[in-house]
This record gives sequence, C-alpha cells and structure tokens, in this order.
Amino acid sequence: MISAFPRLFSWHNFTSGQDHIFNLIWLLTISCSLILVGLGLRDPWPADEPRFALIAKEMVDSGQWFFPMRGGELYPDKPPIFMWCIALFYALLGSVKMAFLIPSAIAGIVTVLLTYDIGRRLWSEQIGWYAGLLLLATLQFTLQAKTAQIDALVCCFITMGCYGLLRFLLLYGSWFWYFLAWFFMGLGIVTKGVGFLPLLMLIPFTALRFSQQTYILGTIRGWSWHWLLGPVVMLGAIALWFLPMLYWVDVQHNPLFDAYRDNILFKQTVTRYADSWHHLKPFWYYLTNVIPVFWLPLCLFIPWLITPWVRAIKGGDWRIALILGWVVLLLIFFSISPGKRGVYILPALPMLAIITAPYLPQIMRSKILNGLVYSVVLLLSLALFTFGFAGLFDATFTSELSIKYGIEPWFFLLTMGIVGLLVCAVLLIVRKYRLSLSCSWLLFIPVLWVGYSTWGYTLLNDVKTPKNVFAEMESFVPKGRLLALVNFSEQFILFSPYKVTHFGYHTPTELQMQAAWRWQKSHPNGLILLDAQTPTDCFDMAQGYPVGLAHRVNWLLLDSSARQAACPEPSIRVTEYHTAALGTH
Repeated sequence: MISAFPRLFSWHNFTSGQDHIFNLIWLLTISCSLILVGLGLRDPWPADEPRFALIAKEMVDSGQWFFPMRGGELYPDKPPIFMWCIALFYALLGSVKMAFLIPSAIAGIVTVLLTYDIGRRLWSEQIGWYAGLLLLATLQFTLQAKTAQIDALVCCFITMGCYGLLRFLLLYGSWFWYFLAWFFMGLGIVTKGVGFLPLLMLIPFTALRFSQQTYILGTIRGWSWHWLLGPVVMLGAIALWFLPMLYWVDVQHNPLFDAYRDNILFKQTVTRYADSWHHLKPFWYYLTNVIPVFWLPLCLFIPWLITPWVRAIKGGDWRIALILGWVVLLLIFFSISPGKRGVYILPALPMLAIITAPYLPQIMRSKILNGLVYSVVLLLSLALFTFGFAGLFDATFTSELSIKYGIEPWFFLLTMGIVGLLVCAVLLIVRKYRLSLSCSWLLFIPVLWVGYSTWGYTLLNDVKTPKNVFAEMESFVPKGRLLALVNFSEQFILFSPYKVTHFGYHTPTELQMQAAWRWQKSHPNGLILLDAQTPTDCFDMAQGYPVGLAHRVNWLLLDSSARQAACPEPSIRVTEYHTAALGTH
C-alpha cells in the first residue's frame, strides 16, 4: 500500500500516461471532480431540465411510470428512458435537486472511461489517457455532463455502440461486442431516436473492404451469417419499450394516447429530421457557430491534424479512416436536417478525441498552436476581468444586463478573470521549465468549471427559477388557494406551493385565457398567474397584482375581480389538467 502511494502521485505517470491503473484512477477522479462538483447546489434550470425533473417526480409520486406526464398531460416528445433514470434516483434519494443531474453525470463519466479504454486497446495506454483528458477538457462535453438533458445519455449509448463496433471490426473481437453495439444502438433509439448513428461506421468500413487496402495492424473479419443478427438484437432492445407502449396505448381506447403514439413514432423522428419546425439553421451552422466555440480546445487542433490523418489513411491505418469517416458522416447527417441544435453533434466528440490523441505530442510541438490555445485562455480571462470590473463600477452596458437578467455576478467574473490572468502570467514565467503555454487551458478551465459549479450556481439559481414569484405570492396568498397557469413553463408547476390547474402546454394562449375565465367562474377563489403582457379581452389586466420578474418576464396574478363580464367560448374543447402542490423539493 505504501509503495502504491508514490505511484499514484507520480508526475512521470501523469505526463507519460503509460500506467493503466494510474490512468483509470485519475481519469475517474478528475471526471468525478469536474462533473459531480456542485451536485445538489442548484435546481433544474430552463429550458429542458424542469420538464424532465417534473415528469420524473410525477412518475414516482403517481406510481405511473410508463407514460411521461407533464403536469398531468401526456408528454409525447421523447420516450421515457431518460426520465426513468431521473425518477430512479429521485425514488432512492427523495430529492429532485439531488437526483436530476445524476444520470447525465454518470453517462459522462462512463463515456470518458469508454474513450480511454478503446484508445488504449487501439493504440496504447498513453493514447487512451490523452483521449480521456482531451474529452474532459472539451467545453461541450463537460457542459452536457453537468446538464440534465437527454444528450449526455444518448452520447454514452452511441459511444458504447462505436466502442463495440471498433472492438469487433478492428481488434477481431468476439461477436459479443458486435451484438452489444447493436443492443446499445437500440437503447439509443428509444432514448432519442438517433441512437443508430454508430451504423454509419459501417460505410467507411465497407469502402475500405472494397478498396482492397490492407489493414496494417491485423486481420479483418470476413462474411458470416452472424452479421445479419445485429439488426435483430437492435430491434429486440427497441421492443423492450416499443411493444409494451403499443399494447398499453391500444387498451386505453383514448384518442390522447393514440396521439401520443403517433407523435412519438412519426412527428418526433422522421418529421423532426426531414421537415423540422423549429431551431431552423443553415447547412453550415455547426461549422461556423458550434464547433469553433463549444469544441474548444479540440477544434483548434484540427488544422494541424489534417496532414497526419491523411498520411495515416494512405498508409492503411483503418483506425483513423474508420473513426474520422464516422465523425464526418455524423456532421453531414445533422447538417442536412433543417433543424439544428449545438448538442446534436455531441456524440462526435469522444471519437474525435480518440483520433486526436495519437498525434497530440507531435502537434503540440507547434509554437503557433501553443500560442493559439494560450491566446484563447488569455482573451477569455481578459473578457471575464473586464466585465467584472466594469460591473463593479456600474458601466452602462453591465447595468443594462443586470436589469435584464436580474443578477450581479461581478465579483465572480472578476475573480475568475484574475485567476485566468494569473495562470497566463505564471506560465510565461516558468516556460524555462518546459511547461508549454497550452497548459493554460488545463490549468484554468477546471478552476472555471469548479467556480461556475459552486459560486456560479448560487448566483444563478434564483434567476433561473420562479422561486421569487412564489415567495412574493406566499406573502399575501394562503397556501390553500387554487392557482391556474396560462402560457407557462414547466418550472412553474415544479416550484408551485399551490395546487395547479393548466389548460395544455401547446394550447394557443387565446384559448387558454378563455378556458381560465371559465375555470375562475366556477372557482371564484381561484387565482390566475400569467405574463403581464398577455393580450386578452377576458380580464382587466390593470386589476392584477405584480408578483415579480422570472425568466425575463413580469408575472401578474389575477383574482376574480379582474374577470370581465363576458368572454368568448373556446373554439375547441380545452382540457383542464390538475396537479398537487409540489413546492420545494
């Protein structure tokens, strides 16, 4: 035990990455430190987190886990896999605040370990070590691992699919890895539709087989009837959710459940990809708006990687050809769809880190690249320092931001800026000790993540939740009063200390107002919470009570005295949904 202690704190092991046990322990330690820090310090934040947290809480509280419900209304946009994960930890821990971030965190940590292991097996322990660290150092990956969105879990399943295929195709692995890849593709599909993406790896593989180019590192599997069983395994994984869903929809004899089935099978898959109705972006969006920022620092390395990648492919290195081909195909796949979000291309990062790692020592000898990484850290630090300093002295642009967002993070920004500038200054001083300027990223970004996940969380939490609105209401509205929500977001149900009625998340605002007028007519003691700018002929908004600013919206509370004498009938039937008071959690 005593002899193991120096081994775990050896600088040589850290820089060489040749000790497998050292690599595993430290990758796990660093991953947990960066990803889990701040757990329990914040509530679910918009846009997606309150929705998934609310659904998970309803699953546990109601005992109805199979069909996701958002405030009593069916939620047809995603299968329930991710919500089940949150619900499981909520059931175990009894706190949404603790539970909602854990699934993404675990998925992120597992993805780092998968990246390390496949890099180790395809190249060496050193390359796996570099790949794991590169992945953790990339902004988008760590951000998503610390966010309760589906994408980190989907990324984990897709990485598992790629891992299985790479072990099978390039390492002459057993059929177990082939079938495991297909199984996780199935899980990825029932999580967010795009879980099949590892299949794109078979396109460059097939092209290489037909090219007659010899794989320089070993034997490639030939044809076998076992290949045909892969899709069967994937369909089996999908059927674990799909068949029970079809059965339960059928026995409900309810058109709302029929609409749920059709929406989740067609609108949220084929239609969302081919004819998306939101997040519309041009073809080049990922190349110009996402990769240059969210893929830092990996994106800075790409110009220096092109030459060694091309040389490797020409030399018969299928490892580079297969993985690079897959990354390019993934980017093309998502670029073709008119609907684009930055998180869609997250699954490319583990594979990109793997094919960057073998050339990292070579490309980091470039003074230009080192200076580029250093310049990014320096500019970021200067920006943080400038904003923080200007905010302390009430500069006009900072005052406007403070009023708009209701937050004054100036000491936080100033502190982070000073830390970054100190890192940059120290590196300039100690360059004679062969510490490269690019280390500025590895030294500063972890500090920034820890600061954001602790101090930053406490600053942002009240701004990112409607707690202040409900605190204002509780100062003059008894807990027993009924509350109706109009044109709301899920967090208003999640944080409400009152019993809530709403009229459908996607119901047009005008119809919601008409339904709220009728609801208040039958519940004279009931109150209506809505955006103060909501247009309506059914209520006198001047009679409302302002209850505060949340999510850049001023909220108004209407009692029965604000009701007009008459209000038009809704043109269609509007369903009322009811939930218990959830309040703090």
